[in-house]
Amino acid sequence: MRVIGPDGAQLGIKTVPDALALAREIDLDLVEVAPLANPPVCRIMDYGKFRYEESQRAREARKKTAHVTVKEVKFRPKIGRGDFDTKVRHVQGFLAEGHKVKVSLQFRGREMAHPELGSKILDEVIEKILSVGKVETQARLEGRSMTMVLVPDKKPVKKEKAATAVESEVDVNPAVEIETALETAPIEVIETPAVSEE
Repeated sequence: MRVIGPDGAQLGIKTVPDALALAREIDLDLVEVAPLANPPVCRIMDYGKFRYEESQRAREARKKTAHVTVKEVKFRPKIGRGDFDTKVRHVQGFLAEGHKVKVSLQFRGREMAHPELGSKILDEVIEKILSVGKVETQARLEGRSMTMVLVPDKKPVKKEKAATAVESEVDVNPAVEIETALETAPIEVIETPAVSEE
């Protein structure tokens, strides 16, 4: 087997007992890193430290991955304007946070006779969210529901950054400075003599 030293230096081809003796001399482990190579490659290293570093790298990689969830917002063909606007704001918020959004429209009873009403509502939703998202799956009728999937157009906005932006605006606001100055101003207490009731 080919042996690599702890510093990455090539130590040449050695037998297993020789490589083990060499690793024990420097109080490290002999680890087979490429068993399918011809001859197999082994490295002298601290195996515990290697496993720890691998787990740290895997943890960092998991932190950097984006967790995309699918949120669902349900509409009805006879939805009112206020409810429609509220649900569209929810869709825009989910898209701004980086989530996929499944928009579904439920039909009941005789509403099934007019699927064009549902497609009109979904088209209106698409018009409203064009600034923050786009359509991934076009609207299609499945049974009694019509669904489409929307995806964010850009990267998600971090909530922490938005919070710091709001805090910096508060610091600049002169009305807040006046209120805080009034709160911290010294208050003078004047004691009045007690009046006896006789």
